[in-house]
Amino acid sequence: MDRDRVAQWLQRYVEAWETYDPAKIEDLFSEDVTYRYHPYDEPIVGRKVLVESWLEEPDKPGTYEATYEPVAVDGEVAVAVGHSSYRMDDGSTVVYDNCFVMRFDDAGRCKAFTEWFIKRP
Repeated sequence: MDRDRVAQWLQRYVEAWETYDPAKIEDLFSEDVTYRYHPYDEPIVGRKVLVESWLEEPDKPGTYEATYEPVAVDGEVAVAVGHSSYRMDDGSTVVYDNCFVMRFDDAGRCKAFTEWFIKRP
């Protein structure tokens, strides 16, 4: 992987999140992916189970957006940072700063993903 490929993957990740299209989600991850929403979670294992997890409680369309960029790429391992914003029913916005640690396979699919996020004060 290189910085450009990781940046493209992150754009596709945001698009998959915005659309909740199962095919777009599947295309991001290897068959045997391990995925953690938090670093302390037991991983979700397997692409099919991960897609089901993403679709369990989807965010309301049009109420969120995100931008992420790679900050370090070393072979198959990449680290990205960015932020996600959620528009609440009362008109306020909640922003989270994010860090992703990812490991990719030879086809450019993510085979290990861990997210850290912190709510901005």
